[in-house]
Amino acid sequence: MDAKVAARTTVEQNRAELVSLARRIHANPEVKWEEERACAWTAELLAGGGFEVETGACGLQTACIARYGTGPLNVAICAEYDALPGIGHACGHNIIAAAAVGAGLALASLADDLGLTITVLGTPAEEGGGGKVLMLERGAFDGVHAALMVHPAPVECLEPVVRAVAQFEVRYTGRESHASAAPEMGVNAADALVVAQAAIGLLRQHLRATDQVHGYVTHGGDSANVVPAHAAGLWMVRAESADALGEVRTKVERCFEAGAIATGASCSIEDVAPAYTHMDHDSALLAMYRANAEALGRSFPPEATMTFSTDMGNVSRAVPSIHPCIRIDTAGAMNHQPAFAAACIGDSADRALIDGAVAMAWTVIDVAGGQQRTRLLAGAG
Repeated sequence: MDAKVAARTTVEQNRAELVSLARRIHANPEVKWEEERACAWTAELLAGGGFEVETGACGLQTACIARYGTGPLNVAICAEYDALPGIGHACGHNIIAAAAVGAGLALASLADDLGLTITVLGTPAEEGGGGKVLMLERGAFDGVHAALMVHPAPVECLEPVVRAVAQFEVRYTGRESHASAAPEMGVNAADALVVAQAAIGLLRQHLRATDQVHGYVTHGGDSANVVPAHAAGLWMVRAESADALGEVRTKVERCFEAGAIATGASCSIEDVAPAYTHMDHDSALLAMYRANAEALGRSFPPEATMTFSTDMGNVSRAVPSIHPCIRIDTAGAMNHQPAFAAACIGDSADRALIDGAVAMAWTVIDVAGGQQRTRLLAGAG
């Protein structure tokens, strides 16, 4: 049987289990570092397909590494399964996980014939935790020649704009006092945040179009008649490259320092996740993925684009990688909206996970039997 026919057949044979996995993860959203059930269900399905599975991989409780085969070409398929606080799977990681498992199962049946080692990585905490960055640093991608994943979106997009991002917590410490009887004895930490946000607003005129700053206040006081001694917020700074990120972050940190200077509060800034880099999309792998996705009836309108940040960017700087977006019907909703979460189950979502699994499997088959195999084995990313 032709390898691509065999791969698609395997995915279809596992359709019920893959859809069930996606829907179980969707129905039981777990935020970063808490994806115990999603990780276990992902690992269980892969183990049932003959993979050797390690859970708690890389010292991360909700990470898993599943391997099949001993061929010289080692290809990784990345699964994500964390949800967003409050709005569940509004980025469709349930689909990502199921598609990754489907591709892995399809390729396992062909690994020996194609000279492959298939590695499916369960990568936790993409939403603000940097699971892939930690797994990369701890060796999960050692020996991997290429890495693939697909991400649901309202549009089909081959090469999304992936920006570098820093994520950090800002804390101000002032001094309590009675807000009416002795306000002059207080140091208002919440005012420091107000000054900082005003400064960031003024800074925006001098930022590049590709720079972004956004965040929210997590604590601003406890009582209206007490000068707040403690205030805090979580912030993200994005830029088109890792180098540009350092520049804009320095400017933003000065805004937070200004809040401290203006009020007399002290300020601390602490990273809450590793920095994510921009992404280097591997053009040869993308061309193969595109041809395979189009063979499945998908199309890539030239005007369709997506912009976001992901820890897959860090992987791409070490291993030739792709991260295309696969379309689901969302009735106009965008990622990180409740309506998008609702769209991540149903017929369109099911088709996306099946097509994503098949397209990734077919892409790996093309790599295994073509000229890109030599390039990847040589490490010429």
